[in-house]
Amino acid sequence: MLRRLYDWTIRMSEHPRALWVLALISFIESSVFPIPPDVLMIPMILARPSRAWLVALVALVASVLGGLLGYAIGALAYEQLGLPILQSLGKADAVSEFNTRFNDFGFWAVLTAGVTPFPYKVITIMSGWTGMPLATFIATSILARGLRFYLVAALLWKFGTPIRDFIERRLGLLTILFVALLFGGFYLVRHL
Repeated sequence: MLRRLYDWTIRMSEHPRALWVLALISFIESSVFPIPPDVLMIPMILARPSRAWLVALVALVASVLGGLLGYAIGALAYEQLGLPILQSLGKADAVSEFNTRFNDFGFWAVLTAGVTPFPYKVITIMSGWTGMPLATFIATSILARGLRFYLVAALLWKFGTPIRDFIERRLGLLTILFVALLFGGFYLVRHL
């Protein structure tokens, strides 16, 4: 099923209304959809590099708005919708432990999930469920998703097709390493 969704997403990159499809994918990926918008962004930018920044902007705005839907699911319908979504992603077991620590690190959790391959939808739902301040959630989502989508757009705009393999296979790992170094740096500054 995931492969069919992936193939459908790739086909949509060539659709005349691809920006609208990207907006839809970015919106629902932030709360329920399993395929990240990068899968659609990459072929769209490679086909028309001059639209790289517009593509990134559409993904950013729709993703943050979709994140608000995920936040609302967590805040208003966690038992009915949020928990089943987290169970389908295999993340329900860690919910209670996660809840007790989440708001202490909420900014960093949203930032990390927004720029890494970690499912952003998990964080959006958890942010609403734990009652993270909405302003913090929105600001961090804009920062995180903006970093992610504009980095992808910039790399594709600058390097084109040769960078595609790097983005699809290694960008997540490098982003995780960057976030780990960032956390480590803040830890060292705070405790030294």
